[in-house]
Amino acid sequence: MKICLFGGTFDPPHLGHLLIAQTICEAESFDKILFIPVNIPPHKSVNTPLEDRLNMLNIAIEDNPNFEISDIEIKRGGVSYTIDTIRNIKKQYNISSNKISYLIGSDSLLNFHKWKDPEKILEECQIIVAIRPGFRPSDIPAWILHKIQFANIPRFEISSTNIRGRWVEGKTIRYLVTLPVWEYINKNKIYI
Repeated sequence: MKICLFGGTFDPPHLGHLLIAQTICEAESFDKILFIPVNIPPHKSVNTPLEDRLNMLNIAIEDNPNFEISDIEIKRGGVSYTIDTIRNIKKQYNISSNKISYLIGSDSLLNFHKWKDPEKILEECQIIVAIRPGFRPSDIPAWILHKIQFANIPRFEISSTNIRGRWVEGKTIRYLVTLPVWEYINKNKIYI
């Protein structure tokens, strides 16, 4: 089995997440994209309750047989560290380093050197980077650049931060998230 882990706050999960995950799944012939909602992110704050983030993610991916959610970071509790998650997933699925990848955006790559044990992460799995607008590889240390793979996918200029901001300003997010996620946000007044 060949798996790609896709961690994040997913606050909210949007069409960019889904398009990138599907494109990577097809381009790299993954059997599964495992979405891993963070419990407590080490480098940023999250105001939306975990239950709502998890519900929105379930709604967003429910119709895709290649997508699955792992609650491994939620069950572990505390601050979520990628290295711990990768090692736990490898053990759980009994897979080797060459059968597991971890998908991040280039915005996350900028801070990758500050993550817990970044060198060990690069040994444990293949990091695949989806390039976001404005990214410059020259901003990344060479020891990281030589061990990552850039995804050959279209760029999508959608971000959860922008979506939350639009919602607060009373602007539409209708074509940025799936209709069921939009309905969930509206019904539960998530970003008010």
